Amino acid sequence: MEGDAVVVTTVQGEVEEQQVRAFLEANGIPTTVRGEALRKTHAFVLDGLGAVEVMVDADDLDAARDLLARVEAGDLELADESLSGDETES
Repeated sequence: MEGDAVVVTTVQGEVEEQQVRAFLEANGIPTTVRGEALRKTHAFVLDGLGAVEVMVDADDLDAARDLLARVEAGDLELADESLSGDETES
């Protein structure tokens, strides 16, 4: 990332983190995370203890928020199968 990193969303658990990051990066928005130390060392994901902030460049914040809002509205979808590596060909 070249600019100032800002929080676009906070997620719980590694699966949700990977989904959000893969989705944003597939749409051309580089990401980084902050706050994963507890989760990595103690496997906490309960009551906010394992929360991770997904961060993007300040210049990408509006686009990232728009994409995530479209997911929340049901216009777009975070696909589980694209992250598993187990995609099967039809």
